[in-house]
Amino acid sequence: MAGGTVRRLHILLSVQSGVVALVSLNRLSDATRGYVRGDEFLRWVDLNNLLLALASLVTAYLLIRHLADDPGRRDGLANRALNLLFFVGVCLYAGSYGDHEVTNYLHERFCVGTTEADGALCRIIAYHDDGFSHYLFFAGFTIVNVAIMLTGAAFPRDRRPSVGDSTLVALNALFIAAGIVANLGFEEIGLDLYVVAAVAVLAVYLLVRQPRQLILRYYAIAYALGLAGAGVAQLA
Repeated sequence: MAGGTVRRLHILLSVQSGVVALVSLNRLSDATRGYVRGDEFLRWVDLNNLLLALASLVTAYLLIRHLADDPGRRDGLANRALNLLFFVGVCLYAGSYGDHEVTNYLHERFCVGTTEADGALCRIIAYHDDGFSHYLFFAGFTIVNVAIMLTGAAFPRDRRPSVGDSTLVALNALFIAAGIVANLGFEEIGLDLYVVAAVAVLAVYLLVRQPRQLILRYYAIAYALGLAGAGVAQLA
């Protein structure tokens, strides 16, 4: 892998790490609980999540284009199929955020702990917040990441990565692993556990087949360590 090519990979993975860090700060900070406008249509935390989701998807798009940068194979059937798969995942992922951030705000503000909580409107809002939007997210998240991993496997780099490159990839993977632990380790586990486990299994399988691919090392480290860390936190 040429120096400029691997440098772009590190930059894109670092941007994703930064997005993960900002998502955590956005969720935990009290400074984002205020309202965006005078009509109180959204809180800053909700709007920020929408913008951070956009930043994550743009970075994912640049990453998948970077991985398939071989002009001789970019127009092949496999690449077109992977691009279509990625597009479907992006649509589901974006739809999940559009549904979740609005209904989560409405649910917390007008339904939780109120006399309206058992009404039809609040039941519908609650299902969008805690059910339907989550299903969309898990589907979109899985498809986007599977498309990226399969693209990395379909366009392999023959050059053996240096120790420095492997270290930088591992460091960025730790940010994702930490995010997985934070989300799975201290809350009731549901479908998200199976999603993370499926991504981890596929990443490790692909890495065993193509151990030189940095993107596969990134995914294998991030999701295997994240899954293991979440399991330890749950047991503790």
